[in-house]
Amino acid sequence: MTLDYLTYLISVGLQSVQEYLALHVLMCLVPAFFLAGAIASLFSKESVLKFFGADAPKYVSYTVAAVSGCLLAVCSCTVLPLFAGIYKRGAGIGPATTFLFSAPAINILAIVYTAKILGYDLGAARAFAAVTLSVLVGIIMSLAYERKDTERKPIKTFGEAEHKHSVQLFVLLIVVLIAPELMSSWGWKYTFQILAWAPLIGLTAYLSYRWFSKEEINSWMGETWFLIKQITPLLLLGVFFAGIAVVVLPKEYVAAFVGGNSLTSNFISSIAGALMYFSTLTEVPIIKALTLLGMGAGPSLAMLLAGPALSLPNMIVINRIMGVKKGMTYICLVVLIATFSGYVFGSMFA
Repeated sequence: MTLDYLTYLISVGLQSVQEYLALHVLMCLVPAFFLAGAIASLFSKESVLKFFGADAPKYVSYTVAAVSGCLLAVCSCTVLPLFAGIYKRGAGIGPATTFLFSAPAINILAIVYTAKILGYDLGAARAFAAVTLSVLVGIIMSLAYERKDTERKPIKTFGEAEHKHSVQLFVLLIVVLIAPELMSSWGWKYTFQILAWAPLIGLTAYLSYRWFSKEEINSWMGETWFLIKQITPLLLLGVFFAGIAVVVLPKEYVAAFVGGNSLTSNFISSIAGALMYFSTLTEVPIIKALTLLGMGAGPSLAMLLAGPALSLPNMIVINRIMGVKKGMTYICLVVLIATFSGYVFGSMFA
């Protein structure tokens, strides 16, 4: 009986993976990977990081810190060394912690995938809350710990020249990414979507080879393949276990702890997200599974904000970089802000 049940659970997980591959890979995830790869290889990170130094006005450094995750294409694992670098090289604790909170949450892959799977309202809310509230986190950290006599140095950067066609390519890749969704909303059949989408892919490929050198194209493809290898196995594993979770977890337990939109349910969701380790994008299928079991919209947003920003390994590293006092202050701020954001969002969509 136990073996039969285990076999049944495995089949459920595999069916979830099969459905996911059929629905979301070709027109959603593959273009997103190419977009993220282009950002990682063709956009100059140094041209962004220079705005964190002492020479930059605060309104500039906070703004760049809050939105640079889109251009830097960082995930929860790669944000820590970047944060450590800019913090130790002269960035104020305010802009540095703004970047630390916002960057993983507005990873272009994460935002696109959240919107596609969980809905555009939740995707937009995730991006908006991460950007705006990360500034609040940074300002509070700055007021609490940044003294006027603290020395801040300019951040030295190298290779700041940006390719003149990078922005045009970015726009083209965005169009490639959103076109299938638009055609679907217009009621086009899948075959017609493919026929209309293929020339757009061809145009993008042609212009890419016209605009960029062979070395730049190879770098782009290398970054894209790296992201695919790094993320896809963990993502499919997350989809597999999320499918099993729908069967195994009692709906009444999920509804009791993270259902509805109370402050308690949002707080529990924030704490759970902070303690769990989400590899890039895996939080989305897990939260999708929990919503099927009764998880509320507010707690979903709370977990989407706290999950990528924190994890047990992440918290240990943060405390080592900033010190325990500053690190714990940042961790508590993230949990409380995620809780509050979830509660407000849930109240709006109740």
